[in-house]
Amino acid sequence: MTSGTTRRGEAQRENVHVRRATARDAERLTRLVRSSRAYEGQYAAMVAGYRVGPDYIETHRVFAAVDTGSERVLGFYSLVLSPPELDLMFVADEAQGLGIGRLLIGHLRGEAERAGLTGVRIVSHPPAEGFYRSVGARPTGTLAANPPVVLWDRPELLLPIG
Repeated sequence: MTSGTTRRGEAQRENVHVRRATARDAERLTRLVRSSRAYEGQYAAMVAGYRVGPDYIETHRVFAAVDTGSERVLGFYSLVLSPPELDLMFVADEAQGLGIGRLLIGHLRGEAERAGLTGVRIVSHPPAEGFYRSVGARPTGTLAANPPVVLWDRPELLLPIG
């Protein structure tokens, strides 16, 4: 397909690759989390002091979607293998709607399959539930609020692998 016949997100993804995050990415990933418009208003307290540290990146399977030309981080995710769970997933505000989230989910599926997982648990930020459902995650319940850290109930889903 040429860029003239692809959807906007598909054309943009041609210039993006997913790579393993490194400790040097910590500041950029932290900034992406803290500046996310998805966490404005009532959700702001959850990310206000959040930090994605070098130790977290070195300990977990953290992958970043990066612009091939500029090496700018457009999004990232963290996959925990035991028990299988999507721990973090963020897409930069300016990259929303370009297919970066779907690219990251596709990459996550590949990583999970290589690890022998059959499903990955997702505890979703409420506004992101529709996205996770659109990529095949199925609702499994609701995780109750956990004040003072999380003041709202969150949808729980399962993303089938394989």
